[in-house]
Amino acid sequence: MKRVITYGTFDLLHIGHINILRRAKELGDYLIVAVSTDEFNAIKHKQSVYTYKKKKKIVEAIKYVDEVIPEENWEQKKEDVKKHNIDVFVMGDDWKGEFDFLKEYCEVVYLPRTKDISTTDIKNGIKESK
Repeated sequence: MKRVITYGTFDLLHIGHINILRRAKELGDYLIVAVSTDEFNAIKHKQSVYTYKKKKKIVEAIKYVDEVIPEENWEQKKEDVKKHNIDVFVMGDDWKGEFDFLKEYCEVVYLPRTKDISTTDIKNGIKESK
């Protein structure tokens, strides 16, 4: 069984999220998604609309996702790859090169982002409409 992992905040689910999860799942048989916790988002100076618990339930409901784990810090990726016997690590191509250190443990794939959609744009649009 080929195991794949990806990471993200996954706040305000949109087509870009679905596209990256679908494409990540196509690279293997079992997809693990690490969703940023509320505490980790605070460290990153990000504020989510939904709590980690709610985002976890939303992501778990997506048919491409087999398992959701918490993303609690930047350093956990190497340990997650080892712990979960990961074959393919997937991130959006805006992170290209940032996780190449994992190539020692698994294949690293950077997927193109969906054009013209982002959670930040959605949040900004909501703020502007108020």
